[in-house]
Amino acid sequence: MGAVMMNPITLFLAILFALAGGFFLSAGAVPVAAVLFVIAALIFFSLKMANQWEKYVVLRAGRLQAVKGPGLFAIIPILDSIAVVIDERIQTTAFNAEQALTRDTVPVNVDAIIFWRVENAERAALAITNYRQAIERVSQSSLRETIGASHLAVLLSDRQAADAQLRDVIGKKTEPWGISVLSVEIRDVAIPEALQDAMSRQAQAEREKQARVILGSAEAEIAAKFVEAATTYADHPAALQLRAMNIIYETTKERGATILLPTSMLDALNPKNRN
Repeated sequence: MGAVMMNPITLFLAILFALAGGFFLSAGAVPVAAVLFVIAALIFFSLKMANQWEKYVVLRAGRLQAVKGPGLFAIIPILDSIAVVIDERIQTTAFNAEQALTRDTVPVNVDAIIFWRVENAERAALAITNYRQAIERVSQSSLRETIGASHLAVLLSDRQAADAQLRDVIGKKTEPWGISVLSVEIRDVAIPEALQDAMSRQAQAEREKQARVILGSAEAEIAAKFVEAATTYADHPAALQLRAMNIIYETTKERGATILLPTSMLDALNPKNRN
């Protein structure tokens, strides 16, 4: 709700007519000066200007007369009054819920922000006393309701769904006041430190379990390859000899390397000795 401020156009015109009245008064033309002074007073109290984003709710004798703006407009002094100035730009309101219990009885602290704007200035002015305060209270209560109906895992992993649910719930409550909820964003979900440690250990255990499964699968594949290689070597002894010689060659490539081989192995590599 904005405050009614004197606009420069009204102030300029009022001063202009007042100066003209003073000029005629000094010249002795009292009736003309009086008329000019009255016009200056009427302009000062009746001519108003609303900015592009503003709506002026005008009451006449206590009853709704009109919603004015944007631009220049006039009211009847004394009889008319401006009840409230409504800002129709997008507004933001931060709210939170402390120690709210989730559906699985976990206490959490949640911070969120709501983006909203006034769609109907008349209802926002007449249907509720303070729509800004009401939006904050409704947002807090709706956030607690959403937390109580959700599991902790859902709040942590699927915030977009929680944001959409909050937007719909708050929007239904504020619609009769002429307020439109554009979006709601959950900024932070804080959980107790003890639970954080437990969740961290659980995540680590899951990662270790997955690593062991992958390692076991790799070892099974390697063992299958070893069996396949052993079968090939059994059917082709020459391949085994070539493999053994390749291993010896790879080992002796480094300078200064000394290889000690059992005589039985050398005999095994010699086809004549095998026969």
